[in-house]
Amino acid sequence: MDFLQKGTKEEILYWSKRLYQKGMSPSTSGNISIKTNEGILISASGVCLNDMDENDIVLIDYNGNLINGNKKPSSEKIMHSEIYTKRDDINAVIHCHCPIITAFAAAGKSMDRSVLPDFALVFGEIPIIPYYCPSSIELATKVGEYFDKYSAVLLKNHGIVLGADSLQNAFYQLELIKSHVEIIFGAEVLGGAKYLSKKDILEINKLYKK
Repeated sequence: MDFLQKGTKEEILYWSKRLYQKGMSPSTSGNISIKTNEGILISASGVCLNDMDENDIVLIDYNGNLINGNKKPSSEKIMHSEIYTKRDDINAVIHCHCPIITAFAAAGKSMDRSVLPDFALVFGEIPIIPYYCPSSIELATKVGEYFDKYSAVLLKNHGIVLGADSLQNAFYQLELIKSHVEIIFGAEVLGGAKYLSKKDILEINKLYKK
């Protein structure tokens, strides 16, 4: 969005409200952050993403220590910092409990097959990690390990975390995941989802490279 200055609290507020209004971060669940030259701007703990103002966004360092702000940072701050430490190409992280996506996490199912060419191209697959207590060092460490290879990970019985080069792209990719899941659920009601074959996916990737 050209009217949004990148790396600002205003950018976080805009996409936070979009997340809530799309039903992807109900109640006070979820957290959102961006990487800046000064550290990590991240949503405060226990705040509804739709109701945030600039005072609900704080600046932390890569160890989770508060640099600027008078609110408590998100309890998942170490998970965010772990992702940024692992990946120089990631500048924005969204963690949410989108109900229809989290249904996969609650069922303990990874997203290892595609019904949409776009999903196959952008993600290929989204793995699921074992359950760890939310906000724990163990969870943050395991997420960091998966981000060596993936840019989106399901958290068993918890939700999803996703990283991208910008908040705009992170939001759009999350929308793509939500759409993919909704189509799978709908197709199952209609008699069963028909997944793309390995041959189909190879063709998609070859076309993209051209």
